[in-house]
Amino acid sequence: MARVNKNERIGAMIKILTDRPNHIFNLQEFSELFCVSKSTISEDIVSIRNIIDRFSLGKIETVTGAAGGVRYFPKPNWSMVIPIIEKICEILSDPGRILPGGFIYMSDILYTPSKIGILGEVLAHEFIDQRPDFVITVETKGIPIAMVTARALNCPMVIARRDSKATEGSVVTINYISASSRRIQTMSLSRRAVKEGQRGLIVDDFMKGGGTAKGLSELLREFDIDVVGIGVVVSTCEPSKKMVSGYKSIITLKEIDHETGQAIIKPADWLYK
Repeated sequence: MARVNKNERIGAMIKILTDRPNHIFNLQEFSELFCVSKSTISEDIVSIRNIIDRFSLGKIETVTGAAGGVRYFPKPNWSMVIPIIEKICEILSDPGRILPGGFIYMSDILYTPSKIGILGEVLAHEFIDQRPDFVITVETKGIPIAMVTARALNCPMVIARRDSKATEGSVVTINYISASSRRIQTMSLSRRAVKEGQRGLIVDDFMKGGGTAKGLSELLREFDIDVVGIGVVVSTCEPSKKMVSGYKSIITLKEIDHETGQAIIKPADWLYK
């Protein structure tokens, strides 16, 4: 590649870094890509950090040591993120979204990349310090939020199945009790999906009683996996006593008036702290 000027390098490096969050890029990679010295790349990184910081676009971190380099992490700009979450709450509060059993129709939100991407970055930011080796969810509606959270954390996503598949190979299967229906349900996880001693982050779209999250925790226990956190998009206020503790939800379903069909849905209180 012919030598490029500083503005071109900075633009390209921002694109490369933000496309792979939490991935460490060695300075030599950039040096060879742009045909400049590592000292020049170091100066470029200072400029990039200043741009990212000035516009609250995330965080640029320099990693020292033999395997060091530079990486980008998407840190939410709360002044921009909270209004988006408030708008999502307004959309979800529409009476036409109330489903039997106290649930909310959320599929259009969960499958809109621009919306779910922001929510995933919020969860990733909250659990980055727990250093999860993977993000796990149960099929199917938890997959989008788990995928974008895993992308921001730069770790794999693992899916627990309701029914075991031949393509999964040997699996571990458990029975668990659904907190909402009080029925016994089944989930399975491939033995090849995770390794003993890893750290897992549970992510899901909706939590009512916490039965699914508890089931995932018990499933991971079979693999001797340390559950480092539980994150969900929406949780309900009732029942107040969940089957799991220490979870973090982005949105709270406070109550549903079944006569009017009106739901009271608000951003979680911790977002404003």
